[in-house]
Amino acid sequence: MAVQPNRTARSLSAVLKKHRSDFHPVVPFHPQRDRLYPFDFTERNTALSPDEIADTERFAGYINRTLQQHGARYGIGGYGEHRTLYARSKHFDQPAGSESTSSGEAEPRRLHLGVDIWGPAGTPVMSPLDGIVHSYAFNNNDSDYGTTIILTHNLDGSSFHSLYGHLSLNSIKNLYEGKNISKGEVIAEFGMRFENGNWPSHLHFQLIEDMQGWKGDYPGVCRFSERQQWLDNCPDPNLVLQMEQTG
Repeated sequence: MAVQPNRTARSLSAVLKKHRSDFHPVVPFHPQRDRLYPFDFTERNTALSPDEIADTERFAGYINRTLQQHGARYGIGGYGEHRTLYARSKHFDQPAGSESTSSGEAEPRRLHLGVDIWGPAGTPVMSPLDGIVHSYAFNNNDSDYGTTIILTHNLDGSSFHSLYGHLSLNSIKNLYEGKNISKGEVIAEFGMRFENGNWPSHLHFQLIEDMQGWKGDYPGVCRFSERQQWLDNCPDPNLVLQMEQTG
């Protein structure tokens, strides 16, 4: 079933905005020194084709060349982005629920619910605030998250979750549900393609208010026609990352 509209999304966003100065960086980043490149994977990007995205080596080459050309430490972007160029896997042709379009064909999932940070494998990932391990998994489908960790946080009485996808397998070694995580603690690292869902190395970072029974996984893309109800449950990760303002 599709996610139901989240009636408290605005209040959670307000809490995140209130605490904007309290979050620890999720990746090593120095605003005064490091440059970011804002990637666009919609049809506006005429330098990249669906065939190139479907070929991990070519896609990684594009990412790395672009970052080098612009002197950027990371590439970033994607929240609410309708990634029409993404047709690399049948995994995204499967709905998160059981509904189909009126034509009887499943509408592909292309609307991105998180922020991607593109950078080298091995880049450390840190928790933006105190929390506990909600769940984790190795989602080993082609173009899936690969290694995934989900944390639970509480801020001013508001409970929510942060999801970290495309990690290294080493990131979940000796991990357990309920483990206490401290603000700024290194919890993971960017994975290589064999462990991150067969992607160029990057982090998928997503905020989720209601996990709706999911464990070790939660949809990172949705159907365009259902975008508002999913976005309502997945507030803008930039409220925590606060990297976009220096891009």
